[in-house]
Amino acid sequence: MRDTFVRTLIELAKEDKNIELITGDLGFGVLKPYWEQLPDQFTNAGIAEQNMTTVAAGMALEGKTVFTYSIGNFPTLRCLEQIRNDCAYHNANVKIVCIGGGFVYGSLGMSHQATEDLAVLRALPNVVVMAPGDLVEAEECTKALAAYQGTAYLRLGRGGEKRIHERIENFQIGKAIKVKDGERVAIFSTGAIFEEVEVAYEMLKKDGIHPAVYTFPTVKPIDKAVIEYCCSQFELIVTCEEHNVVGGFGAAIAEVMAEMKEKKAYLLRIGINDEYSVKVGNQKYLRSQYGIDGPGIVKKIEEKINE
Repeated sequence: MRDTFVRTLIELAKEDKNIELITGDLGFGVLKPYWEQLPDQFTNAGIAEQNMTTVAAGMALEGKTVFTYSIGNFPTLRCLEQIRNDCAYHNANVKIVCIGGGFVYGSLGMSHQATEDLAVLRALPNVVVMAPGDLVEAEECTKALAAYQGTAYLRLGRGGEKRIHERIENFQIGKAIKVKDGERVAIFSTGAIFEEVEVAYEMLKKDGIHPAVYTFPTVKPIDKAVIEYCCSQFELIVTCEEHNVVGGFGAAIAEVMAEMKEKKAYLLRIGINDEYSVKVGNQKYLRSQYGIDGPGIVKKIEEKINE
């Protein structure tokens, strides 16, 4: 996803000289094509994420569209006050980009595991929160955020993610994407966990369960219309996220469902069950350990169906 993001941003920045990219002294291998082609639209703020964010806010208030770039929790939790006070409060045109959402940097331990970011950024007024599920969504999110006026958060994977969509027609911030039709069960996902949902879908089909699948590249604003429709058509709504279940994507779905006057469906949230990982390993290993890989998703869905 990060390569797709950088490639797309280069194309956009060549057309719009107001686009600026600021890195917190990271990503030089992947960012090299950007700074070589657009040296006057690139800044290395050093290992000083709070300062990076404040500089971005200042640039934005002078008319720039600024993308800040770092890994894991560094561009978000480390500089949360600056995002809140300098960017969101002023509706500054700053896009915070996290490379390595979820367990991408799992081998570096919990300090590098971004598992609360969606909840934290979603709680800030005036902040759009996006988490693309594949390379096509990553490209569309980047284009949409470059055009969007205001503060936003873009949560990406790292590298090696699959291209699942062939193409996306009429991509819009705040709109979910239907991937597959189905019956009884609808699976909603956000972010790179989409690839595990694809695995789960194939496994469920073999067991005679044919779920509908929707991906939500936008966590905030959430697509209420799709949620309300699915709640009237399906018996079970399943949310999948590589994130704490408290305050994250599943919670956003639950908030909509809680305020509905009538609904047919009940909800199963699949994610990290309000705990820090005490285990260290690669992303695939940690997903399996916490039951959010394909087989883990299938097990939880089938258990719920058979209750």
